Amino acid sequence: MDLVESLRRHRLLAIVRGKDSVAALRTVRTLVDEGITAVEISLTTTDALTVIRQARAALGPDALLGAGTVRSAADAARALDAGASYLVTPALVDGLAQYGVPLLMGALTPSEVEGALARGADAVKLFPASLGGPGHLRALRDPFPEVPFVPVGGVDATAARDYLAGGALAVGVGSPLVGDAADGGDLDRLRARAAEFRETAAGGTQ
Repeated sequence: MDLVESLRRHRLLAIVRGKDSVAALRTVRTLVDEGITAVEISLTTTDALTVIRQARAALGPDALLGAGTVRSAADAARALDAGASYLVTPALVDGLAQYGVPLLMGALTPSEVEGALARGADAVKLFPASLGGPGHLRALRDPFPEVPFVPVGGVDATAARDYLAGGALAVGVGSPLVGDAADGGDLDRLRARAAEFRETAAGGTQ
């Protein structure tokens, strides 16, 4: 299953960012064990490339394991070499389509959405989504009805429900889902939050 198809089916992208590389790896593995099929490891995570490499080795070649906070083609090359299978950016970044992997590119305004599509984005990461909320997503869908949007930034369970009802392809969730797990926090609480977000995603309607 490719990234966009997984997001269409499961409607959830987990974003892991942490200060403890060992805990970040445990977090990734726990999320996958809990049935979250698409996981992004931010390159701002401590020793992120090692986390990606070890997660790929643990999860196998078919896992939807991506690199986030990709800000340049050089970032992309290093992440893909470590084992990332898709790329997520916070903004418009040139030179990524050359790699031929799924690309979720950050945009907020109509002009930026056009820019993301022109740069080969398979889906648009609406970021930071909290600035405009679900109403902003609905407004963007009027001129861009065919664009798959993935709101990211400040998406808790309540907001996730609203974005999905408003037509989002999926939602990207970081700290409201991961909490402090990637810094060494409680994995049982992570499992409980994962179950909550999976239930929320399953109840969303396009």
